[in-house]
Amino acid sequence: MTTVLDTAIAPDRAEPAARSGVSLTDLWLLLTTTIWGANYAVVKYGTDHMDALAFNGARILMATLAFGMLAVLQRRRPGARPIARRDVLALLALGVLGNCVYQTLFAEGVAHTKAGNAALVLAASPALIALIGRWLGIEHVGARAYGGVALSMAGIALVVLGGSMHESSGATLTGDAVVVAAAVCWAWYTVLLKPLTHRVSLVDISALTLVGGMIPLLFVSAPAFAATAWTSVSVRVWGAMTFAGIGSLVIGYLGWYRGVRVLGPTRTAIYSNLQPLIALGVAWAMLPGETPTAWQVAGAVAIIAGVVLTRA
Repeated sequence: MTTVLDTAIAPDRAEPAARSGVSLTDLWLLLTTTIWGANYAVVKYGTDHMDALAFNGARILMATLAFGMLAVLQRRRPGARPIARRDVLALLALGVLGNCVYQTLFAEGVAHTKAGNAALVLAASPALIALIGRWLGIEHVGARAYGGVALSMAGIALVVLGGSMHESSGATLTGDAVVVAAAVCWAWYTVLLKPLTHRVSLVDISALTLVGGMIPLLFVSAPAFAATAWTSVSVRVWGAMTFAGIGSLVIGYLGWYRGVRVLGPTRTAIYSNLQPLIALGVAWAMLPGETPTAWQVAGAVAIIAGVVLTRA
């Protein structure tokens, strides 16, 4: 019997990229989007109650250990394929970009702005990914896919406009600027990762990129780790770290990498446009001062329509 994990880790079992309709990959991406959408409020809560670098380092360490164990188990399976040395080095290097630079910028940005604002800014990633992929010649998509990106971006503009009309002290220009830098890092990371997803299993990709990011992150986070009174960290903050580590980085990364391999960077990235909707809803329920507006509802409709158009 083929399990979900088997499908995720076997490079030769990917679905055809041109397949239309709803597939397992689409469903997994919807789960990933839901987790990542909720993650903004979770990380905001965690970084409000402890140092952002310590919180971020702890959650990435959790994910690194989890994927390390999965990778060891996978290596013991009959017929496990060896990984070329050049691919190992490439994944370690990409890990610095995706799991050190990006994750640090993400955590610091969310810590200094509203969770909803961070989600809206990062929703620009699909457009950046499409442009970078086309520029590098890695991604070739039709007019319909770009139409979906454009429609989703128009929806994001509506949401941002609505947010600017109800600005509060919780949102800062510095935090938003940091999240913009994170979006650029994530776009480059996603596009450059695509060729490797066809040669290396998703578990190995996740394990190696997390190790590559964890090594420099340990040095960056070391002072914050040392200054944190870990015995006084509350159960809720530990729960937030676990969700942001195991949920967002383990379950989420498996779904994201599978999408990049099966659907391509642009079609996978369009799902991230659903994250602001989930992020706004969860932040509204969890955090003060983040009530959705009519502008945001209108933008939500355009964003969902863009996703449907891209996958049609």
